[in-house]
Amino acid sequence: MNSLVATPPVPPHFYENSRFSPSRMMSTPSSSYASRKRKADDDNDHDGRMSASPTNSPAFTPRQLPNSYRNIKRARPNVSGRPLSLPRLLETLDTDALRTVVRTMCERHPQLADEVVHTSPRPNVSSTLQVLRNYQAALQSSFPLGGNTESDYAYNRVRQPLTNLLDALSDFTPNFLPPNETQASTSLSYLDGATDIIHALPRWSTPQNNIERDSAYDEMCKAWVLVIREAAKRGGGIQLQYGGWDQKLAKHNQTSGGKLQGAVNELGFSLGWMSGPDTPSHTANNDMGSIRDQLFSGTYGLGTPVKVGPW
Repeated sequence: MNSLVATPPVPPHFYENSRFSPSRMMSTPSSSYASRKRKADDDNDHDGRMSASPTNSPAFTPRQLPNSYRNIKRARPNVSGRPLSLPRLLETLDTDALRTVVRTMCERHPQLADEVVHTSPRPNVSSTLQVLRNYQAALQSSFPLGGNTESDYAYNRVRQPLTNLLDALSDFTPNFLPPNETQASTSLSYLDGATDIIHALPRWSTPQNNIERDSAYDEMCKAWVLVIREAAKRGGGIQLQYGGWDQKLAKHNQTSGGKLQGAVNELGFSLGWMSGPDTPSHTANNDMGSIRDQLFSGTYGLGTPVKVGPW
């Protein structure tokens, strides 16, 4: 009977400490509300920090723009017309217009003429011959179409362009003659090209109309003589002999009909090959020329036997 008697139940407060850890507390409504409020406040603080301006952040330190960005020209608020500056104006001028401007300024202010002459570069042979060829082209384009190109009518049609060419030739030639030009090669190159231009001058059926052409040949012959004499004084005329100018001048003389014979004679005298029978002086000159040829070619003394044995 005693075993059937139920054991009285133990009050619940006896099991609280044994069922739960002392460090684990039962959450109350007030503590849960406080934790949720604290978490919401933390979220709001995080959102505020993310939305705040990063002006104080070291990664976003404001930097000043370089000076090149500050110097950018701003567009003018008021657009109005204005003339070009001098450099831009000169860029729009072609050669003829610029030449006209310089000529007009020199005519109005004569003191500028010397300044222009000393400032301008010295003309070379190629540019000068090109100017003469331009005059020659203008002369050829002035001939009437059809008909006799040697007639008096054709001469009257091209008389002004012909005069322009001959005047230009007469003005340019002294610039390349000594003592103004000290290089014989430059003078000879110019005379070679200028003589070709004279060869191309038209021939007229009326002899009187050919006087200008014959006068041009006479002036060119005098120029050749002057240059040959000056070149012969330098280096014994070696440049004349080894430049092939004897053949070129002989060809010019043949094309002109013998009008450059005076220059051919001067060149022959300067080089020592005078026309006529062999003379002692002529033979000596040939011997000197032969020795000079051997010296320049490096063959001098190659055929001389070498003595072997005691001296």
